[in-house]
Amino acid sequence: QVQLVESGGGLVQAGGSLRLSCAASGRTFSSYTMGWFRQAPGKEREFVATINWSGRSTNYADSVKGRFTISRDNAKNTVYLQMNSLKPEDTAVYYCAARGEYGLGLTKSDYDYWGRGTQVTVSS
Repeated sequence: QVQLVESGGGLVQAGGSLRLSCAASGRTFSSYTMGWFRQAPGKEREFVATINWSGRSTNYADSVKGRFTISRDNAKNTVYLQMNSLKPEDTAVYYCAARGEYGLGLTKSDYDYWGRGTQVTVSS
């Protein structure tokens, strides 16, 4: 069982930056693939980024490539999402997720555990 708690969301102007954090409970954090998803009002939850257990392999949605960076610190049981050059269309609730299977996860169904989310609002 893994519990995930996101933090770092807030209100930022377009072009600005935010860093989201996701703190995980449990001693096996380093064995999980981690992911970030987001859900805007009236839209489906969508994939943003994923990182494998070692941090050496990552994947991003096309909409965030070159602007967002996912990373992890296994010693701190934490995964991060650095978001730069933010746009109004990045406004959403951002969710952290953990995957108990080997390999990157690109869809919601790939993940076993979810946090409650943190709101990111980008003003124009």
